[in-house]
Amino acid sequence: MPSSAYSESLNQLRSGRLARWLQSSAAEVWIKFLLALLGLGLAFGAALFSTVSRDAGNVWATVVLASISLLLAALVGLITVPYLARRVAMERLRESFDYQVNRPGVIYVLVTLVIAIAALNTGNNLLYIIVAAMLSAILVSGIVSALVLRHLELDIRVPQQVFAGRPVLGRILLRNPRRFWPSFSIRVVPTRNRRKLPRKQWRWEEATFAFPFNRPPDQQWLSLPDLRLRRVVIAPDAPGIFDGMAYFPYVPAGSELSADLELKFEHRGCYRDKGFGLATRFPFAFLTKTRHVPLQREVLVYPKIEPTDELFEILPLVRGEWESAVRGRGSDLYRIREYMPNDSARHVDWKATAKSGSLKVREFSREDERKLCIVFDNPAPGAISEPGYEKGIELAASLAWHFHSEAAEVSFVVPGTAPTRDLHEFLATLAVINPQHTFTSLADTLKGLNTASTGEYNIVLTGRRRGSIPAELWNSSYFVFLAETSADKPEAAKPEEAKTIS
Repeated sequence: MPSSAYSESLNQLRSGRLARWLQSSAAEVWIKFLLALLGLGLAFGAALFSTVSRDAGNVWATVVLASISLLLAALVGLITVPYLARRVAMERLRESFDYQVNRPGVIYVLVTLVIAIAALNTGNNLLYIIVAAMLSAILVSGIVSALVLRHLELDIRVPQQVFAGRPVLGRILLRNPRRFWPSFSIRVVPTRNRRKLPRKQWRWEEATFAFPFNRPPDQQWLSLPDLRLRRVVIAPDAPGIFDGMAYFPYVPAGSELSADLELKFEHRGCYRDKGFGLATRFPFAFLTKTRHVPLQREVLVYPKIEPTDELFEILPLVRGEWESAVRGRGSDLYRIREYMPNDSARHVDWKATAKSGSLKVREFSREDERKLCIVFDNPAPGAISEPGYEKGIELAASLAWHFHSEAAEVSFVVPGTAPTRDLHEFLATLAVINPQHTFTSLADTLKGLNTASTGEYNIVLTGRRRGSIPAELWNSSYFVFLAETSADKPEAAKPEEAKTIS
């Protein structure tokens, strides 16, 4: 009984594997291939029998068998061969290679040509043998390098949170799934030929054909879907994740190796790679063969959050206006004072009472003073210089990171986006932000943020002039004027101009 149960489970396992294999794309290819062989075999047999019928003088049998042979061959050529050719083309596209001849390869080819010319002039058989051996070395180099690169699996792992100017570690994983064949001298390189300038391209876009032309849509007699050819500007490719390489001298069969790569991004933005390359010079370094791997990776680099001089200048002024100690029910101790008749007995400080001989109570700062809103009032193009704009973004990111690390209740506002309390969402917006082309008034940007129910205090980084700020906003906001710069250094509002919450 146990042996029968084991054999039954083994049969079920085999049948399950067979069913999965039959549903795979490889099984479809093999079935098509076997059907093609069967069709060609039948066509060949019909052609043979048609020849025998012709020799026997049977005209009708010859015509029928020859027609069947041609029909079977045509069916195989029209149905099976294009499918297999497409599969081969897809595999070659997936396994595309680039070749770059190295200096040793150029020297080797020139030496081979010189020896070949000498062999032709002298007719020396030894020289012919040497030329044949040298040419065979070139052929072996091409075949072996392709075998070394084929079937290798690549994975690039990059961190999710990256700040500009701070080095981080990325990991490159290279796996050799083959059972017997190892790989030698493998380099992981970024994709080449990256476009750094925008280009123009003609593109068809959906449009509407309307008649009469100059009338509003509701007064037109005819409206039909149409296509319009426009010349659009294609943005340049995003900068790559890394420009170096990772080198693996030996990758054993059936193993996975990893290499840590230090990444450092000097500027904020989105860094993207649509593919990577596996390159090798093995075995003779005649040429560098690169196999392209379609592996997409993207890194969003946040602005710098370094403690700059501007940040140290602004923080004491902001704290003086924002964290004004006000009596409340918070958890931060404000002061110890004399007991009043309306005070609760649970706030009595017994140590201070024992020392002074009179009742002392503890007074706390109000919790709603911990609410803060950081607003980056995105200026219009040309309002401030590009270095000043970048410094303003870095200052906004540094302020957000500083107050968030102090467990303050912080919200963030950027014109054109929804207000958020997620720090990383705000940093992601600053990472890809550009000067806005649509003008938005500061009053509309801060609309609804300073109600009595929220009690938030605003830190506004703006490129506007002082005279353009509405007077009612000074009661609950602290302004950093990015346009009033000295050598592109942001200038904050003066202490007497930054008013506290009433």
